[in-house]
Order: sequence, then structure tokens, then C-alpha cells
Amino acid sequence: MKPASSIVFFTTASGAGYGMLFWLGLLSALGDLPSSTAYGMTALFIALALITLGLLSSTYHLGHPERAWRALSQWRTSWLSREGVAAIATYIPAVIFGLTWLLTGRGSPLAGVLAAALAVITVICTAMIYASLKPIRQWSNRLVPAFYLLASLFSGAICLAGITSFVDPIAAQSLGLVSLFFGAAGAVVKFAYWRQIDTTRGTSTAASATGLGHLGTVRSFEAPHTDENYLLKEMGFRIARKHAAKLRAYALLATFALPLAILIGILAGPVPVNTLVPAALLAVVGMLLERWLFFAEATHTVVLYYGREA
Repeated sequence: MKPASSIVFFTTASGAGYGMLFWLGLLSALGDLPSSTAYGMTALFIALALITLGLLSSTYHLGHPERAWRALSQWRTSWLSREGVAAIATYIPAVIFGLTWLLTGRGSPLAGVLAAALAVITVICTAMIYASLKPIRQWSNRLVPAFYLLASLFSGAICLAGITSFVDPIAAQSLGLVSLFFGAAGAVVKFAYWRQIDTTRGTSTAASATGLGHLGTVRSFEAPHTDENYLLKEMGFRIARKHAAKLRAYALLATFALPLAILIGILAGPVPVNTLVPAALLAVVGMLLERWLFFAEATHTVVLYYGREA
């Protein structure tokens, strides 16, 4: 599939924002975060800014962005619609959480937990938009929702740790430990996902798609088009295997290897806590690359019509 920059940015930014909101709501309710009003407002503002910018970016991928509100009515059958409903619903407890923090110096535990729960639900809905698409075997995979959630929790935790390092180094180290756990889990799941898509083949073939397999080998007599068309550009986008391997290595290095090495250094003592900020920036940049690959390596079964494997 051709990676759309708006969707790559959306899934990365909103994922980090919802992850930050989850940890803010949950850890604040547990009393594990600084009670500073300035800290709470800054962290919540950055989380909601990432979420909002991501959601706005996603509308640019629509043919008619002004009609996006109509998708909300299909929540019974559409994961995209459920994502929209959940995203809007998340703002309600998040705003209440922020107002109570502003007025009392500590966010409402109930509003915080509700915002955290809805943040997780929204991320799962986003992941299921892709995981529910059976014509794309690289997306129709049980590891896709797992990685989306782990990536959100990891990027959110390390971004919040970076902000917290300016106020409370001890709390920042605790968030660093959380980041280390979810980052390691995310790396393992991503390795497993890449292994699966590399070692499995799609169940659809030209024979099964046409229903002519009982007659013998099915192949294209000639190309259906003399030039590349919209379907090939969007759904038949291809990236060379050698380039994909390089980009995977870069994504793993930036998203997990370097940030986790910094986290280990911080927790062990020799690395200062304020290096959590560059670690968070590295992780987010790496996540952008990983998300670009997630789209670039996916192939729709429609390419069978053009004589290519799905």
C-alpha cells in the first residue's frame, strides 16, 4: 500500500498522545506523579495536542473531509466509526481531568481513569481498522493490535518521562522503567510480526480469485492495462526487499535499541535523567519510520488481477 504521510503522522502522533493520556490518568489516580499544576497542564496539553493534530491530519486522507462526521453513524459495523466515537468521547473525561487539576492541583482520579480507559479503547479501534481488512494479509494479523497498543504505551510513557524529568527525576526514573518494559515488549512483538509476514503466504491466488483452479494453472494472458493506474499506485505500491531490510534496521535502532539503551543507562546511574528527552524524540522518529514501513510492506489482493502475488 502506498504510505500516506497524513496517516503515518496520525497513527504515530495520536498513538503517543493517547499513551501519554493513559499514563497521566492512571498514575495520577495512583498518586505517582508530581502534583504541580504547571506540570499537569503542560503534560496534558502536549498529550491532547498530539491527539488533536493526529486526528486532524487523518482527515486529509479523505476525499471529502467535510463529510467525515457521517462516519460516526456506522459504529455498529465500522471500526473507523468506532474509532471516531471513542476519540470524541475521550475528550470529555480528559477535559474534566485537566480542569480539576487546574482548580485543585490534582486531577480527578475518576476522570483520569476514564480518560485512560477510553485512550486504550481508541488505540485498539485504530489498530482494528487495519487488522480487520482480510484482503491485506500483512494487516489481517493478530499481532497488529498488540503492537499498536504496546507502541502507544511505550511512546506515551517515554514522552511523559521526558517531561517529568524537568520536575521530578525520581518519578521520571519510574516512568523510564515502565518505558523500558513496554519498549522491550514492543520490540519482541515487532520482530514476531515481521517474521510472520516474511514466512507466510496469502491464501488468495489467481486460481482462487477467479474460481478456475480446477481447470489447471491460472495465469494472466496479458496485462490488463498498458500503463500504471490508480489501483497499482495505491494498493500495489512495492518496496524492494533490500530497502525494506535496511529501513527495518533503522526503525528498530531509533525506536527501540537506542532509547532502551539510554533508559538502561539512566536506571543504572551513569546517564543523567534529562537524556530522557532525546530518547523520547528518537523513539517518536523511529515510530514514524516503522509506521511508514507498516503501510509500504502491505499488499492488497487486488494485485492478483495484474499478475502479481498478494
